[in-house]
Amino acid sequence: MIKPVQPSPRLFIVMGVSGTGKSSLAKQLADELSIIFLDADDFHSVQAKKHMAENKPLTDEMRKPWLAAILTHLNSLYQQGKSVALAYSGLKSAHRQLFRELCFHCHFFYLIADKDVIAKRIAQRESHFFSPDLLASQFAAMQAPLLSETDVSGINSERPFLLVANEINKLAQLLTRKV
Repeated sequence: MIKPVQPSPRLFIVMGVSGTGKSSLAKQLADELSIIFLDADDFHSVQAKKHMAENKPLTDEMRKPWLAAILTHLNSLYQQGKSVALAYSGLKSAHRQLFRELCFHCHFFYLIADKDVIAKRIAQRESHFFSPDLLASQFAAMQAPLLSETDVSGINSERPFLLVANEINKLAQLLTRKV
């Protein structure tokens, strides 16, 4: 008997500055596709969260153990044949490249919104460690995808949640069928 070929696990990364809706949209995508949801914020150390709560942006050096923890966990899920929807800022091109080097079929959904829209959203959030005062540093640190980053889909996240979620879901389903 011939065993059906199992598709390679997928990694869908919903990225953008804080307040764009990464976590909610990645969770919704995970539910829609029946895959694992991960929030990169859950991998921050207590010290890093405290640092950000004190209105101090993380340095690249401070991000290294955070990224290592996420990548290690993702490798474990890949070994189990699990696909993942990850909410992750994706601020730096070099950091995004680390995820491409995993064995997953990887695709990024880059959430784009005006700074004022995001500031209003952040002001309305309750009990989140991210200080609204850090928003400017997030926009300054965000490196827009390079032309060579062909695995990134730009998504206008200023629209109502359901419209944005439907767009991401449809794109993810199309991408899933292609490979």
